[in-house]
Amino acid sequence: MLIILGFAAGVGVFVYYAKDAPKLEESKLQSKPSSVIYDKEGQILVDLGIEKRELADTKDIPLELVDAITSIEDHRFFQHRGVDPVRIISSVIHNTQNDSMQGGSTLTQQLIKLSFFSTKAKDATIKRKAQEAWMAVNLERQNTKEEIITYYINKTYLGNGYYGMLTAAKSYFGKDLKSLDLAQIALLAGMPQAPNSYDPYAHPKAAKERRDMVLRAMYRYQKISKKQMVQALAEPINDGLQAPPSTKAVPSYLDNYIKQVIIEVENKTGLDVNKAGLKIYTPLDNAAQQRLWDIFNTDQYVAFPDDLFQVASTIVDVNSGAVIAQLGGRKLPTDVTFGLNQAVQTNRDWGSTMKPPTDYAPAFEYGVYKSTGDIIGDTWYVYPDGGNTPVYDWDRQYQGNITVRKAVWGSRNIPAVKTLAAVGLDKSQAFLEGLGIDYPNMQYSNAISSYNNGDGNQWGASSEKMAAAYAAFSAGGIYTKPYYVNKIVDAEGKETLMKPERTRAMKASTAYVITDILKGVITNGTMTNGVIPGLNQAGKTGTSNYDDNLYDQALANIDGPYDGSSLAPDENFVGYTPKYSMAVWSGYDNRMTPVWGAKLYLALDVYREMMTYLASTTDNPDWPMPDGVQKVGNELTITN
Repeated sequence: MLIILGFAAGVGVFVYYAKDAPKLEESKLQSKPSSVIYDKEGQILVDLGIEKRELADTKDIPLELVDAITSIEDHRFFQHRGVDPVRIISSVIHNTQNDSMQGGSTLTQQLIKLSFFSTKAKDATIKRKAQEAWMAVNLERQNTKEEIITYYINKTYLGNGYYGMLTAAKSYFGKDLKSLDLAQIALLAGMPQAPNSYDPYAHPKAAKERRDMVLRAMYRYQKISKKQMVQALAEPINDGLQAPPSTKAVPSYLDNYIKQVIIEVENKTGLDVNKAGLKIYTPLDNAAQQRLWDIFNTDQYVAFPDDLFQVASTIVDVNSGAVIAQLGGRKLPTDVTFGLNQAVQTNRDWGSTMKPPTDYAPAFEYGVYKSTGDIIGDTWYVYPDGGNTPVYDWDRQYQGNITVRKAVWGSRNIPAVKTLAAVGLDKSQAFLEGLGIDYPNMQYSNAISSYNNGDGNQWGASSEKMAAAYAAFSAGGIYTKPYYVNKIVDAEGKETLMKPERTRAMKASTAYVITDILKGVITNGTMTNGVIPGLNQAGKTGTSNYDDNLYDQALANIDGPYDGSSLAPDENFVGYTPKYSMAVWSGYDNRMTPVWGAKLYLALDVYREMMTYLASTTDNPDWPMPDGVQKVGNELTITN
């Protein structure tokens, strides 16, 4: 009676759990090829090695491989119907009598687990096992054994980023499945249970022991002769094994960009790029990306002081809003895939490059200023937040009454803070949000800095954000959220166009007036070493500062002779033409290692070299004056 009651209870639990099993979907059983990413010309950039997979057809699978897999994993595969009671009882007896664990899952159950459930040991609950068994039985009802084992062969992971046994055969041995010898077949058949532990490169001894276990199982179940077994056992584990790949699946010069592509695809579609078998088309200019890499990592273009000095940059196509090139650092580790991308990290201060979008553009947009010749006082001033903290310019001097144009050219701090006060924090914050720059709450110090400590220590900008924001000035006031993907084609051939997110961030007249002012920064302001003859361009430098408490500490970190020049944690430049917008951050990973002397010009040097290259690939028009702007002498007035 107890046995009957126990059996009934077990059946009840099984039915209770099984009723909520996932639906059997053929698409999840069928493995997909690895995702491929293309540049703007449709040329392949990377075949993602994260899950590199080439699918085998049933007709191309040798019988020896089927025999090897079933011998070691499920020798009654062709007799059971998804669940094998004999195997379950055998495993229970074995596990009771021995310290080692033996599984009772059939190949069909393993396929279900790989296709529908987590493979982590901690997730192997009674509920999961019941659902797995129920689905395996149903799968055997609707699919043939040949289809099931083909799914399994294409689904399994065999280490080193290789998914599917055909991929592994070509990667490990340079052969297709039918060309493998018996020992090589046995190695692949034995790897899926612990692919990293049986890696023939990293763990040749363990790989051989597992391979030999497969060969002995094949002999035990009469799939091979004793002679065949002995010959295969004698074969060295590295016989025919190709050298491991010496390069990363993703070239170093593409690493940062491809990381952003993957993030965008997964955020917008919810698809796992590693498993979805996608064709992903990007706006990347591969030649520009390679040139940017060369500028960062060679001495041919810019004389960097040392290998620790860092640069990050994003380049945006003004007309489309697409990110066409991006690098998050220089001299980055070559053995790391998808590491830190400083180009999109918002943890450094962009200094005075914030002045145009934070202060002056909203001032013209909301009518605080009408003309670039309007007068503002560069005189003693305290932050208008109710305290008594004075605002200082970089030279601790005052220029008196100056025009808005000259205040921007000279990157004067006091006029910038006064301008923000006149605009109002709320209006400025809303304007910045329209350019993709968000603060937890706006502060008057943000007139001259992207640092904001209103909700923890935060910085509101990055090279990606700044390149896109300044691109809106170039594009007549139209802001496009920076993007890395144009089109996705899924494994079934369905095509999805990724529509850019565009909004009008400001009037065309505002954008033109700001551009006209920033054009003069090149010849009259703080970026004269950025001059590119014959190119219509505009831009703004930005230098962050140490407060008094940190300045002496930064000074103590200078190694070698010091010329007495200003010290800064960050030096930035954002510049643009009618075609491209480019933002450059420079500094050290350790903010307390200061930028000073000639290092203060390196961000602009990077910009000049890259923009010179980009200008050589296209025509160089000027910005047309829109309606609502009138020029009187050297100044512009907004009339609408």
